[in-house]
Amino acid sequence: MKLTFLPADVCAAVGNLNLNYLTEIRLRRAQPVIIEYSGEYRYLSAGGVTARREAALVCADVADVLYRAMGGCVYSYAEELKEGFITISGGIRIGVAGEYVTDGSEIKTIARPTSLNIRIPHLAEGCSEAVYRALFADGLNSVLIYSRPGCGKTTMLRDLARRISKEKKCNVLVLDVRSEIGGAGAGYDLGETVDVVRSANKLSSIQSAVRAMKPDIVITDELYGEGDMKAVKFARDCGIAVAASSHICEREQLKPMPFDYFVHLTAINAEPEIYDKNFDTVCNNRSDDVCGRAACDGKKEEGAGFCRTL
Repeated sequence: MKLTFLPADVCAAVGNLNLNYLTEIRLRRAQPVIIEYSGEYRYLSAGGVTARREAALVCADVADVLYRAMGGCVYSYAEELKEGFITISGGIRIGVAGEYVTDGSEIKTIARPTSLNIRIPHLAEGCSEAVYRALFADGLNSVLIYSRPGCGKTTMLRDLARRISKEKKCNVLVLDVRSEIGGAGAGYDLGETVDVVRSANKLSSIQSAVRAMKPDIVITDELYGEGDMKAVKFARDCGIAVAASSHICEREQLKPMPFDYFVHLTAINAEPEIYDKNFDTVCNNRSDDVCGRAACDGKKEEGAGFCRTL
């Protein structure tokens, strides 16, 4: 993973860390560098992690860091900046705070950046095990993974794509709006039956890709708005399963969405909560199940491979 766009002292300090535990680097102009490491926010010192503010590195100029991250080509990232972030090689996503330049209600660009949130992606192979065994072991289902930001939705979608490709040998279409699932550039190896489409418009892209690539399942991230829902419905109407993610956590907003199951992620490495479309807790009925076992200890209604708490 290339982090050479970081200030030299920050880059050297990150080299002293175990990158498997690093998920965010937060740079704020003239403020201490803070990282999310092993699920906790900590200061970054020359030697690595520190609890002492006075030992923390300080970032002097975030604008220069952003410029280097874009390879000096601001124009190439103009459209992404309107959304408040850019995605660079390796699927690294950089959120940007500063002066939002608007034209009416539309953000045109971000001038004079003051803060960067550098999110470090991880493969986390096997993190989708519980969800796969509960919802995909016996076939393809349409699933929405939801949580607040930073709980691992994209990481799980990435692992699901790889697992479904490996186990099912079916055609998997990854619609990668922000190049986060498959990664920018050469990207991640998601599997031999995975096709990646990079586009900002889900509806038109799914309509085209369904005809061109004939997928069995579409995997995409961060659904929001009527257009995205139309895209999911189009795929479902064509008999294609969809696995997606969303930041929406309000159940009354989730229920009308065209999914068979919902997966709630509450924290990194926490057991996922799996629900049917009515938000009744479901779990796989097999004796080796690792998902929702506690929820199935009560009275059960037996059905086609699933049990429901009553």
